[in-house]
Amino acid sequence: MDDRILIATKQWTLVQPVVSAFIAAVVRDFSVRDDILQDVAVAVLESYERYDPSRPFQTWALGIARNQIRSYLRRQKKDLLTFDEQVIANLADGFNELAGQQRSLEHLQGCVGKLDPKAIELLELRYSTGLKPAAIAERLHSNANNIAKALQRIRDLLRECIRRQMTAETLR
Repeated sequence: MDDRILIATKQWTLVQPVVSAFIAAVVRDFSVRDDILQDVAVAVLESYERYDPSRPFQTWALGIARNQIRSYLRRQKKDLLTFDEQVIANLADGFNELAGQQRSLEHLQGCVGKLDPKAIELLELRYSTGLKPAAIAERLHSNANNIAKALQRIRDLLRECIRRQMTAETLR
C-alpha cells in the first residue's frame, strides 16, 4: 500500500464516525445510509490527491459526503421528506463543529492529566466544586489575586496543549 493511501485511510478512520452521523441525520433509509457512506469512503480515497492538507480533512470529507447525499437526493426527488441544500449544508457545518469540540474535550482530558497535582487541585476547586478564587484562596491560605493568576496560567497551558495536540492530529 503506498503512503498516500495509508495516510488517507488513517485520516478517514478518524472522521468516519462524524461523516456517518451526518449521513444518518439526512438520510432515513438504513441501507441507503450504508451505501452512501461506502460511496463517500471510495470517493475520499479516489480523490485524495486533490485534498489540500492546509485545510481540515474532516471538512473536506464532509463536503464529499454532501455531494454524495446531493446526488442521492436528486435521484429521489419523488420523496417529499428530503432536506433542501441549505439545510444539508447547515447540518454538515454543525457536525463538523461538534466533532471538533469533542476532539478538544478528549485532548483536554489528556492535557489535564499532564498537570502537576497542585494545578489539578486548583482546577477541581474552581470547576468541580465551583469555588471562586477568593474562596479557594481562603481554603488554601493564599490570596485571591494569586489564585486567579494561577488559574489563568493553567488555562493558558491547557489551551496551548490542546492546540498542539489538534495540530499534531491534523498532521498525522
